[in-house]
This record gives sequence, C-alpha cells and structure tokens, in this order.
Amino acid sequence: MLTGKQKRFLRAEAHNLSPIFQVGKGGVNDNMIKQITEALEVRELIKISILQNCEQDKDEVAKLLSKGAKAELVQVIGHTIVLYKESRENKKIELPKAKK
Repeated sequence: MLTGKQKRFLRAEAHNLSPIFQVGKGGVNDNMIKQITEALEVRELIKISILQNCEQDKDEVAKLLSKGAKAELVQVIGHTIVLYKESRENKKIELPKAKK
C-alpha cells in the first residue's frame, strides 16, 4: 500500500510519461492485463488511456487493471490511469520512505 507522499512522488514522476496502452471498445481482457504486467516489470510506472468508445466506467477499468496486474493504482485523472508496480529485476524508482 502506497502512502500519500509516495503517491505524490509517483504522480510527479508520471507527469512526463505518455500512455503506452489504450482501453477501447473491447474493454479489459486477459491479454491486455498480461501485456500491462510485462510492461510494469520493465518500466515500473505506466500510463494507460481510456478511449471514448470504452463501454466500462473509468474507475471500474482502473480497478480491474490494478487488480489483474497486481499493481498499485496511483491516479485516475480524466481518461488516464497511472499504475505502479515495483520491479523484481529492473528496479529504477526509489520511493520516499514511509514514516513509522
């Protein structure tokens, strides 16, 4: 679970990223979740855009993707979702430490 400080940090990191996946009319499927999981392993932080013709609610799409990829939902802003998952092999992002 991410703290507020960590989420703010990740939102700032994601600001300059471009969406690398699009959720369209077909909605969320297993193949998409598999590809997003692989992309998260390489990049740790990704943006996903939801197209206008997507029939599912954006919050529902965000929940399905984060649960399916076992990732943290950082933000849903407009029609864009930001997901984070710590990489096992290519750790790039150093999160601020949570206070105890």
